[in-house]
Amino acid sequence: MRAVDTNVLVRLIARDDPMQVESAEKFVARGAWVSHLVLAETSWVLDSVFELGSEQIATAVDMLLNHEQLTVQDADVVTAALQTFRKRPAVSFSDYLIVEIARKHGHVPVGTFDRDLAKLEGTQRL
Repeated sequence: MRAVDTNVLVRLIARDDPMQVESAEKFVARGAWVSHLVLAETSWVLDSVFELGSEQIATAVDMLLNHEQLTVQDADVVTAALQTFRKRPAVSFSDYLIVEIARKHGHVPVGTFDRDLAKLEGTQRL
């Protein structure tokens, strides 16, 4: 299966460049894989560049998880991160993803200096 880069996902979500949207749709039409890193970068772009709020970012991630042609790496991990992000949007989606990836692989606690992140189960404030 082919994979996509961050800018492809951003075009599918933002739909801000009709030519690139069309190219992105054609590319993913036969199926495409989305890595954790690409998903994390996408959430950062949506927040920092497009200035979307947490609910809009959550909706975008949910859309990607349910997209017929996209396969998200460890969808169960991403779903768990998304559920926590929706409950506590003070922490970035990427941070929740970090914790859930570590949890899946048995590498908790996640050490952090981030006060908000350190409030989550599976983390330890340093």
